[in-house]
Amino acid sequence: MAEVVIVANEQAAGELVARAIRNLIVSKPDAVLGLATGSTPLHTYRALARLLREDSIDVSRVRGFALDEYVGLPAGHPESYRTVITRDVVEPLHLTPANVRVPNGAVDTIETAGPDYEREITEAGGVDLQILGIGRTGHIGFNEPGSSFGSLTRMKTLTEKTRADNARFFDTPDEVPMHCITQGLGTIGRARHLVLLAFGSAKAGAIAAAVEGPMTASQPASSIQMHPHVTVVIDEAAAAGLANVAYYRHAFAHKYAWQGI
Repeated sequence: MAEVVIVANEQAAGELVARAIRNLIVSKPDAVLGLATGSTPLHTYRALARLLREDSIDVSRVRGFALDEYVGLPAGHPESYRTVITRDVVEPLHLTPANVRVPNGAVDTIETAGPDYEREITEAGGVDLQILGIGRTGHIGFNEPGSSFGSLTRMKTLTEKTRADNARFFDTPDEVPMHCITQGLGTIGRARHLVLLAFGSAKAGAIAAAVEGPMTASQPASSIQMHPHVTVVIDEAAAAGLANVAYYRHAFAHKYAWQGI
């Protein structure tokens, strides 16, 4: 069973997860982080930047792997995930840019981009802590409904619902790419610790399906039920569809401090 932590708001979630990442980096200076984009993890990145600065922690050896990238956006496009990761993670945290990898979305090398990225993750020793968001369709990364639980990094076609959700980042909906390259559910599942963040009532259904529903490819995030170390950090609104809320609160309240999240 995933550990479910219900917090007051996104700021509280950011503080909780940032402290876990800070502790990981202190214990393992060359830690490998799995990095999600979008608005969901922003409070975590901001809190982590502050903690690293306040404690003067050396992050020069920390490595990172982004979950996904659009296919076909030109280099330097403001909505490419390479640009977003640089702006939201690398620069605020003062990570070494060469240590942070993003899947290659260039059209001319897309056939080999997936296996290339898998090899890079393996050569880095695997991901220690993977940050995840969740889409309304239950997708994590860009693993849309129907994705295999054993899937690896590969190109995927985005659903129209996901393209519509992401249209707010582009000038027009037609500019949202049709394809992406994403870590697979199998790739994500190899990370040693998964931290799934979700906020707001719009995510309540997806969270309930991921945590308490049947495991099914129709709800890709339900694959987290197979993982030995998962922490789901959500606010009250995102927890609204869960049946076992009382137990989740009880379990978290009675944890030993040394267990962390």
